[in-house]
This record gives sequence, C-alpha cells and structure tokens, in this order.
Amino acid sequence: MSDKDKLIVDASSRQYPIFFADSLEELLMEQLDSFLTSQVVIITNTTVELLYLDMVKKVLAHQGVNPFVVILPDGEEYKNQETLNIIYDALLSNNIERNATLISLGGGVIGDTVGFAAATYQRGVPFIQIPTTLLSQVDSSVGGKTAINHPLGKNMIGAFYQPQAVFIGQDVLQTLPKKEFSAGMAEVVKYALLGNYDFFEWLENNIDLINALDNKAIRHILYTCCQMKAEIVAQDEKEGGIRALFNLGHTFGHVIEVEMGFGHWLHGEAVAVGLILASKLSQNYANVNSTDILRLENLLNAFNLPIKPPVIPIEDWLKGFKHDKKVKEGVVRFITLESFGRAIVNPSITEEDLRGVLNEYQSE
Repeated sequence: MSDKDKLIVDASSRQYPIFFADSLEELLMEQLDSFLTSQVVIITNTTVELLYLDMVKKVLAHQGVNPFVVILPDGEEYKNQETLNIIYDALLSNNIERNATLISLGGGVIGDTVGFAAATYQRGVPFIQIPTTLLSQVDSSVGGKTAINHPLGKNMIGAFYQPQAVFIGQDVLQTLPKKEFSAGMAEVVKYALLGNYDFFEWLENNIDLINALDNKAIRHILYTCCQMKAEIVAQDEKEGGIRALFNLGHTFGHVIEVEMGFGHWLHGEAVAVGLILASKLSQNYANVNSTDILRLENLLNAFNLPIKPPVIPIEDWLKGFKHDKKVKEGVVRFITLESFGRAIVNPSITEEDLRGVLNEYQSE
C-alpha cells in the first residue's frame, strides 16, 4: 500500500482504518474479510442496490459469506424514525445477533441511518462504511456521527458510534450524478475554509481536473479531507470543542433543509449557501472581506453550487437556529472565519448580526 491508500482514525472509543483505492471491488476483495463476523447484513437503498449490491454480494460470496440484505427507499426525506424501524424490524425478524456486522452501502443518508441503527440495535453491533457519494467519502462516513432527522431539526436524534472500517473506492464516483458530485464539493470547500488555506488555493487552481474526475486530483481531495477529519476526531471525538468547526456553514444549511422540506435541497447545496452566509457573518469579527467572499462565490459557482439562499422569512431562520446542536445555555454558537483557512466557534454573534446578513437577501 502507498502512503495515500490508508489512514488510521484514532478515536478514543475505537481505532479503525480508512482504505482508499481506484477500484472498490478490488479493495473489498483484498481487505473486507478481516472485518466480517458470522452474520452479515448489507443495508442499502433502491438506487445503490442497482449499481453496487451485486458486486458486494459477489465479493462476500468469494469470502464464503451469504449476507442478509435490507433495501431502503432513497432520499433525505427517508432519514427518519420510520426508516430506522424498517431496519430494526428486519434485524429482529431474521434473528440477527449482536455480533453481526452491518454494512452500510450508500451515501450520507444510508451511512447516518445504518450507523445509528448499529449503535442502538442490542445496544451496539459492529458496522462497516462503504460510502458511494463524494460527500459521504470525504465527510459523513468518517468520525462516527450517526443520526436521523426530526421534522423540527436535522440530525437531532443520534449517537457517536465509530465504524469498524471505511472502504473508499474512487470508481463509484463515475456513476454519481453531477448534482450529487457538486454537493460533495461543498463539503470539500468547507474543509479548506476551516483549516487549510493551501488546500483552498489548490482547489481554485484545479477546478477543471476536479470536474473531470481526474484520478490523481480526486485522490488528493479524498485523502486531504479524511486526514483533516481523522486528526480532529482523534482530539475531540464527541464534539466538545474543536470538532464543532466541521459545522461551518451547517447552522444556516440545516435551516434551509428543514424549511424547504428534507430532500428538496441536497445537503451539500444547503451547506454551500451556508458557507457564503457564514463568511458574510465573519466580516464583522475578522479579517474576511468582500474580495474573499467573491473568491468563495466563484469557487462554489465553478462546482455548480448555489450561492444564494431560498426565500425564508427571517423569523423562521431565527427560530430554526434554536434547534441547532451547538446551542449552549440558550446561545447559538456559530462557526465563523478569522480568515480563509482558520475557523472558530463564535458565541458572540447577535441577532442584529444575523438579521443584517439575512436582510441582504430579503431585499433582492
């Protein structure tokens, strides 16, 4: 293995590997069997089922495993208690034991939902992440944040629960719709903004290669983002401090997802707008100016991402912020930028600050 074929996440609750490869099938053939138990359950959705389920089953058959399969509906709107119960019902009715291995095969919605099911079924069973979207590969599959949505808030019901391993195959991105790839790039830009200015400049200078899915460029993105996340999770597994920085743009983005109805805006699209709003919010507190924001807008535009929020009444924005997980003693702690490449948890944001940023779009 080369230096960029494997990373170790050294979380306080569990140490585990992230594997990277050009071919997901070859990666699974080489590495999967050492993470399996006697019972294996693949959980995927109706879209990924058609693309990759047979391949994963073939790999498991080669390794002498006959998995049980659960197929869920596809979409953010299904990341809820009803879908979670579909998983529980399937596990219980098929006598799946507590030493079984659950395999999450899909994007962020599947990963979050299966992870939460694994954390709670019989008080915790092993699970493996096989992420099939850019967003899940660079972000949601790593770090052990699992959750489902509630009508009043995104990811408000969940648990920190680390996988046994993460298997990232770059070839699955070839079947990813362009809109989904763009959504993943919002999270990539987030990483650059919060902690790696050199990476931000690299993204600006490699737009064409990235959009063309150049193999070397994509590997650089995957490894850089996962390495940043692994390093911070090792310091702060349960988001008591520095890990909160990964929520840059998300406080705004989650309100968009809730107010517009889960599934109408992709998570990454909402995050892209959230990054713009968080940057504008930062102007009052830090070394972020209109030229910086124009650079960010141009980069997000280059990846076909939105930069303006939908029309949402300001009072609904303010109400939505109160359902954010970073609320502490009634105060919403926004993530803002001191500069591009350096983010902070900011407890000083006022309602006046928020109204000022949001009013800019109400008048357009």
